[in-house]
Amino acid sequence: MFDKNTYIRRREELKKLVGKGIIVLFGNNEAPYNYPANAYAPMRQDSAFLYYFGQHRDGLVGVIDIDNDNEWLFGDDIDVEDIVWMGFTPSVSDLAEEVGVSKTAPMSHLTSYIKHQTSKIHFLPPYRYDIKIQILDLLGIHPSKQKEAASLDLIKAVVKMRSTKEPQEIIAIDRACDVGYAMHTTAQKLIKPGVTERFIGGQVDGIARSLAGGTSFATIFSQHGEIMHGNPSDAPLEAGRLALCDAGCELEDYCSDHTRTMPVTGKFSQRQLEIYSIVEACHDYVLDVAKPGVRYMDVHFAVCRMMTERLKELGLMKGDVDEAVRAGAHAMFLPHGLGHMMGMDVHDMEGLGQIYVGFDEETRPNLEQFGTNCLRMGRKLEEGFVVTDEPGIYFIPALIDEWKAKKHCEEFLCFDKLETYKDFGGIRIEDDVLITKDGCRFLGEKRIPYHPAELETFMETNK
Repeated sequence: MFDKNTYIRRREELKKLVGKGIIVLFGNNEAPYNYPANAYAPMRQDSAFLYYFGQHRDGLVGVIDIDNDNEWLFGDDIDVEDIVWMGFTPSVSDLAEEVGVSKTAPMSHLTSYIKHQTSKIHFLPPYRYDIKIQILDLLGIHPSKQKEAASLDLIKAVVKMRSTKEPQEIIAIDRACDVGYAMHTTAQKLIKPGVTERFIGGQVDGIARSLAGGTSFATIFSQHGEIMHGNPSDAPLEAGRLALCDAGCELEDYCSDHTRTMPVTGKFSQRQLEIYSIVEACHDYVLDVAKPGVRYMDVHFAVCRMMTERLKELGLMKGDVDEAVRAGAHAMFLPHGLGHMMGMDVHDMEGLGQIYVGFDEETRPNLEQFGTNCLRMGRKLEEGFVVTDEPGIYFIPALIDEWKAKKHCEEFLCFDKLETYKDFGGIRIEDDVLITKDGCRFLGEKRIPYHPAELETFMETNK
């Protein structure tokens, strides 16, 4: 939680951007795990509510009346029974005072407050079912219609404000990335034949829970790196294979998100090194060119062309590079975008609508083309943006079979050679990048080893 003036200033700016009406920001409630008293823990507050009202307690709703220049915090004070089980919690009025809100009321008063308003009610697209029911009760909008009924003015205002990170937010992300370093280097130290994926994934999660508030998303740790979201299994690590670890933490409401791909034996084979070096070059290219004014979509496609050229040299692709990328042939190997916004959410503000977060009128993605339809960030970079840099190359047997059977992009893909890579897996290298005045920089004090010689040395000396 930042100082009181941070939240006062943010709400004032939000009022100016939205202009008129009443803004309702719903905080989250505890979510039952398998019965009402056994909830997922710790409770994760809604990021927009946190950004403007700063409080982590469940059962709160923040209201900003732009027209009458009033701000409210609605919620119920806890009772003695709650205190017995959960300990003391400040009153709603105390919570409001901490963030500079002058008016409070019990949650039961929210309905009558909203019912008597004639001004437009602004709310963000809900993503939890209990909040959808609350909106139905308050506004009479069916859950199936709430996404389209959400306020575009509010969405655009929130995206504008949260896209550019304040200095105190950058400090928080730097610290989260420092925990990310500990998570990934722990994995690199533990990897060896015979250790299970689940064991290493659990150790990575344990670091996040020990040094931060937990993971920022479900940890990916798998020898099947070609599966984008491969959760840890009970499979033991096998000599000769690659293990991909995509993990991050959440510390003081801000996230980290890194990926590393390691040889199980600690040494890359020649074939693995050939593919890895392409991903490494694409990753490092971003660091050279990302800066204010550059469209991230252009960086993405420059990386795709670089990757295509290098895969041609290995005999996996053929034909004109520009034509191959235009046709989407590269998506056989890279079916996702180069990166995404990051901040309070690991995919920052994605719930507000990716088209508003990652794009503008000049950079709308081609939703019809495989690969390009998963591009999450294309707009012009600005100082203070935090984006991920995560190129990858994946050999997905089912995708190879389907494209080969359909002869899709056969003028650019060498299917006979691809058949010999079906057992390869996948490689991704990911870091979090801050756009600075003149360029960009890694976030976090230390770099998680990823250059091949550096990585092999680290794994050898830390067994």
